[in-house]
Amino acid sequence: MKQVGVIGGGFGGIAAALRLRARGNDVTLFDRLDALGGRAQVFKKNGYIHDAGPTVITAPYLFNELFELFGEKLDDYLDFRPLDPWYRFNFHDQTQFDYGPNREEMLEQIGKISPKDVDGYLKMLKEANAIFELGYQKLAGHPFHKIMTMIKYAPAIIKMRGYESVYTFVSRYLKHPNLRQAFSIQPLLVGGNPFQTSSIYALIHSLEQKWGIYFCMGGTGKLVQELEKLMLRQDIKIKYKHDIEHLSTKNNEISELHFTNGLSQKFDLVISNADPIQVSTELIGKKKISLHNAFVNKFAKHSMGLFVLFFGSKKQYKNVAHHTIWMGPRYKELLKDIFDHHKLADDFSIYLHRPTCTDSSFAPKGQDSYYALVPVPNLKGNQDWDKIKEKFSNKILDALGKTIMPGITENARDIFSMTPKDFKSNYRTPYGSGFSIAPILRQSAWFRTHNQDDKYKNLFYVGAGTHPGAGVPGVINSAKVVENILYP
Repeated sequence: MKQVGVIGGGFGGIAAALRLRARGNDVTLFDRLDALGGRAQVFKKNGYIHDAGPTVITAPYLFNELFELFGEKLDDYLDFRPLDPWYRFNFHDQTQFDYGPNREEMLEQIGKISPKDVDGYLKMLKEANAIFELGYQKLAGHPFHKIMTMIKYAPAIIKMRGYESVYTFVSRYLKHPNLRQAFSIQPLLVGGNPFQTSSIYALIHSLEQKWGIYFCMGGTGKLVQELEKLMLRQDIKIKYKHDIEHLSTKNNEISELHFTNGLSQKFDLVISNADPIQVSTELIGKKKISLHNAFVNKFAKHSMGLFVLFFGSKKQYKNVAHHTIWMGPRYKELLKDIFDHHKLADDFSIYLHRPTCTDSSFAPKGQDSYYALVPVPNLKGNQDWDKIKEKFSNKILDALGKTIMPGITENARDIFSMTPKDFKSNYRTPYGSGFSIAPILRQSAWFRTHNQDDKYKNLFYVGAGTHPGAGVPGVINSAKVVENILYP
């Protein structure tokens, strides 16, 4: 039995705590907030409930596994409800496309948009499945902290054209611009520009096809609550409002955790769910980190920022699906403004979450709960969010009101928002990015912060900033990677 300290209670930290506890270790989890979940916080306002973070559940087996580690069944505590459609796309030309589990219905819709793209889609799916088999099923839980592992799999990555972008991959099979957008947009869900993200991330499409997309009844907050109860049943100690001030080092190990409240504690193993760059620059210190981490810190391309608008509606908009993608007039040019120029453009696209489509408990009877997530520049853009957030909120509501939600500017209630500035202060993410470093090829696998630190061998990383990457499946799999390093 080893004494294990876990820093941060996001999904990566929770999964790591459970996996190492199942191995017989004495585990203590520390979180700087007064509730677990990391980005998966819950806001409640006048009867409206909002999940603040991830709302899309793919690869549900990963959550099942955490309960099965202790001989329990997730279904005894949680209700994962399958969605149909998975996403509804509303394009700027007023056309609509439902992406969901019914293959025949989807092919029929593709045929109406562009008949010649039906065959192209099927060919694309076949190729995406091949990428999925290697990139996810073989490598998502496989450690990449050794350069020889990267060298071993490099030929396969090159053969799959991992050096190409997701958009290039999709465009090889689909010709209609709306379909190219619909089937290349997935990298944005993990913080990547589809025109720069490695085509390996085309596996997201196959992942969705294999297991579907679900919503946890009661929301992500309910999921976090039940995982918290599972940890407590297994005698994992949870310490809230414990903010790490710095990590002491000795003989190439993390010797002690020091907290802002004056307490300190020693552990045999330290698992960090904090952003790796924050750990290197603030908790350890630049001069004491490995050469690999110094390289990542200096040259990292960060993911975009997020502007999240939360609001209720006294009127229900039943034509709005659970997950709606509202596409603006520009695609490539808008993403270039966001990722490369760090410019807040006049136009935007929106991911709209309507949980009341599936779970009526999220709003008063006969009403709706929403959040509208808009990709925006991270804090490298130097926007004054305190000054502009109200105007930007109104622009979002106005755009929705003129298209899929007529009258929402009058019907919206209890409006508030989160900006990249809030992401930096609440979650300590460098530049207020939504998903740590971006998932480009030169920041994937071995090129990300390693799951085991190169210099401090008892320090391990889980979460969005390490392998295999951001997104709920990625961060939960990162805990599996750490377990596989410790128990090969």
